[in-house]
Amino acid sequence: MDKKGVSPVIATVLLIGVVIALSIIVFFWFKSFTQETITKFGGQNIQLSCGDVTFDARYSSGSLEISDTGNIPIYNFNLQISTGGGSYSTQAITDITTTWPSVGLNQGTAYSGDISSAVSGAKSIILIPVLRGVTSSGQEKVYVCGSQYGKTISL
Repeated sequence: MDKKGVSPVIATVLLIGVVIALSIIVFFWFKSFTQETITKFGGQNIQLSCGDVTFDARYSSGSLEISDTGNIPIYNFNLQISTGGGSYSTQAITDITTTWPSVGLNQGTAYSGDISSAVSGAKSIILIPVLRGVTSSGQEKVYVCGSQYGKTISL
């Protein structure tokens, strides 16, 4: 009786190995569909916080004045500078001026600074809020709100 084959113990070990390998593949495949959520204020998704951001902004004689009138701290602003004809450029306010507060604008605080060199020849600017939150692993990350949450200022 010369039987050639795999013993039941080896077959079981191979089957368990294949199941573990497939489980790992499915886990990483599914993880690629989910995005890490950045939260703010006790677990609220930061994307939902963008709708709660309120601020006032004015531009006059080269000076931009912004005040945070809401309850959401604004870490930074992206300025979408339109030169007309559908063309625009986007710059962070921290790249334009060195006087922006390092912690951003908290509730009730204001900022005033010269941005005339960055907006010379522009037709309008859109101020888009940038918020700072925390990932599930505890790292701080910034989130740029959509342009629908910005304010347009004609120059």
